[in-house]
Formats: sequence, C-alpha cells, structure tokens
Amino acid sequence: MLTNKGKYATRAVLELAIQYANGPIRMEFIAERNNIPRKFLEQILLALKGAGFVESRKGPGGGYYLARPPEKITLGDVVRAIDGPIALVSCVSVTRYEECGCPDPDTCGLRTAWQEARTALSGVLDRTTFAEIRNRQQEATVNKPLPADYDFII
Repeated sequence: MLTNKGKYATRAVLELAIQYANGPIRMEFIAERNNIPRKFLEQILLALKGAGFVESRKGPGGGYYLARPPEKITLGDVVRAIDGPIALVSCVSVTRYEECGCPDPDTCGLRTAWQEARTALSGVLDRTTFAEIRNRQQEATVNKPLPADYDFII
C-alpha cells in the first residue's frame, strides 16, 4: 500500500503535468487543488526535487515545475523515489533484495506468488506516464455527465 507521502507525491506530479505548459506553479495552488497539507507538500516537493522530478524558481512568477516532460516520468519512477521498492516483501525486490526468513527461498511457493504480483504491478506502473494519466483525467472530466439537478437559467 502506498504511504500518504507516496499518494500526495503522485498527486503533486500529476498537477504539475496538468499545468506543464503554464510554467512554475505555486506550492499553495498544488496543495489547495489536491487536498495536500502545505507543510507535508513542502517536504514532498523537496524529495521530488532531490530525485530529479521537479525544479523550482524563486521570486515573482516562481514556483514548482516538472524537470522533464510528463511523457518521460512514470508512475513507477515516482512511487519508487518516494516509497521505495514496489515489492510487497523484500525477498522479491529487484532493487533492495533482502532475505525474508523463509526456510528455502528457492522453493518457496509464496515467493513465486509475490514475484508475480510485483512483476504485474511494476509493469503497469513502469509503462504509465504522467502524460497518460493527465490525458485520462482530462478526458474523464470532459465526458463527465452533468448532475441530475443541474439547472440552466437564462
């Protein structure tokens, strides 16, 4: 399960992908639009900056922006940078393998299932870019039906 930090980081990167053509975006704007506590977002943006996903500019017209196009940032990249490995157990992690304590890792049936789960999840996360997520969200917003009680007054 993603931590709150991971969820908020993906929301922040998505907001920056949506606003990509608009230049730097103020942290307060990101926090407000995405229901992210400002102090927590400040820490997250620093971590995303340290991982090379965002840049910042100070002064008037300043704020945060993506360090590279949203087509070049995957969901998997951001999740790993903030929350660490995708694997549910350490013995199937590709980047941070650690023994999990089972009696025989080579024949462990659970390990095989955990590997399949890791491979399926990382496959989806690693091929899903923030440009795709942005486009899905924008399409869903355009196609969203009006509420039943929506009233036109002229």
